[in-house]
Amino acid sequence: FIETTTEEVAALAAGINALDKSVVQATDQRKAENEEYKSTMAQNSAAKELLGVAKNRLQKFYNPKLHVEAPKRELSAEDRIAVNMGGTPPPTEAPGGIAGTGVEVFAQVRAHAQRSEGGAAPPPPPEAVGAYMSKGQESTGVLTLVDMLVADLDKEMQEMEVEERDAQNDYEKYVQDSADKRAMDSKSIQAKESAKADAEAAQGQAELDKKSKVQESYATAMILRDLHLECDWLLSNFDMRKEARVGEIDSLKKAKAILSGADFA
Repeated sequence: FIETTTEEVAALAAGINALDKSVVQATDQRKAENEEYKSTMAQNSAAKELLGVAKNRLQKFYNPKLHVEAPKRELSAEDRIAVNMGGTPPPTEAPGGIAGTGVEVFAQVRAHAQRSEGGAAPPPPPEAVGAYMSKGQESTGVLTLVDMLVADLDKEMQEMEVEERDAQNDYEKYVQDSADKRAMDSKSIQAKESAKADAEAAQGQAELDKKSKVQESYATAMILRDLHLECDWLLSNFDMRKEARVGEIDSLKKAKAILSGADFA
């Protein structure tokens, strides 16, 4: 029992160590996936913003009524005083980002119409020269393409949000299940170690009792041996001791008679 329990405790401890390593690996993987998710979402958001800027500029050419002008710069109190006194306003800083759009992060816009695990082959290049289109037709085609790209980005971002949420839920469930199993195995180890300690104590007590019994049996055997030796000696000397006893009795009788006045001369 003790040997079997020792092996079981060692197996449980090894399982806990392996489980801890697995949780650490899962945590590192989840962190990497989350960082990739955040990076891709930021790039897609920047791409949407850039497409919005591009669409607004196209509207200025195709549909001026729908074009939204950039907000006018508000002058500070000092600048307004200077302008009112005939001065010139300070120069407007050029917007940063890509091509002056203010977009700082950008990822190349990919074809989002079809997503597959193995990756789809790129579509064939467009024809170099197409049929003549009026300005209205051309604007509809270009703006529709921009809207399609934005819609594809929205769809991909929604799918990524769902995948990220599912991955996080799966990770949290795995960590909780691992924690429950670890607690259960740790409790089992404590119970087995306690049973092992009791068994070892009982075995030690049994060995002490056995040693005590052996000593007691040895002492009893020694007593029996001495009794046998004494009995053998008495039996071997019984006749001689009987004759000696008869002589002693006779001598006592004579001594008593002499004391009573008898004369044996």
